[in-house]
Amino acid sequence: MPRKRLVIIGAGGFAREARLLAADITRDPGNDREYEFAGYVISDTSQIGPTDSDNEILGDFDWLRDNRQKFDCLALGIGYAAPRLRVSRQLEAEYGPDLWPSFVHPTANFDRDSCLVGHGVQICSGVQGTVNLEFQPFAVVHYGCTVGHETVIGRACAVNPGANISGGVRLGDGVLIGTGAQVLQYLEIGDNTIVGAGAVVTRPLPADVTAVGVPARIR
Repeated sequence: MPRKRLVIIGAGGFAREARLLAADITRDPGNDREYEFAGYVISDTSQIGPTDSDNEILGDFDWLRDNRQKFDCLALGIGYAAPRLRVSRQLEAEYGPDLWPSFVHPTANFDRDSCLVGHGVQICSGVQGTVNLEFQPFAVVHYGCTVGHETVIGRACAVNPGANISGGVRLGDGVLIGTGAQVLQYLEIGDNTIVGAGAVVTRPLPADVTAVGVPARIR
């Protein structure tokens, strides 16, 4: 099977991690999908920052429209939830869902038979899940997270490294769970809410708030 030419949206640190995730999947002898990195695309080339991989940026979103024959699939390399949600909606509306494969690292462990993994999802190395999970489109679960039974990770959520999501949790769209945070069982977190690094969520949180601390309180 020929390798699929992959363009990653974004050019910063998580974009490079998304590239590594695709490379690890390609190297895995147990996986039948292979990817060839084609380059990074960003929304605005006038805003290239010092941490961006500027020498491998192909162009902006106009490049995608003008060079459709040069790539086979896309991946989001945006680690922060709010722009991840916004850009996923914009580009999915233009290109549809089929160009966005899901990326599950070979070391991620969860019951594939009972879990739903949407298009554009990225599940990184060392993730430990269990059963009846739902990863909605474009969600990302970073390195070393745990995800308990019946949890729903909403669209374009970002669960940062080392976070622990207990069973029965529901994360709305565009939720950011900070590094090392914990969400206790059967809680719901509303759309676009941010949970700070190291916070412990012990009660439901509404949409569009930031919660920090132990126990987590709305700031």
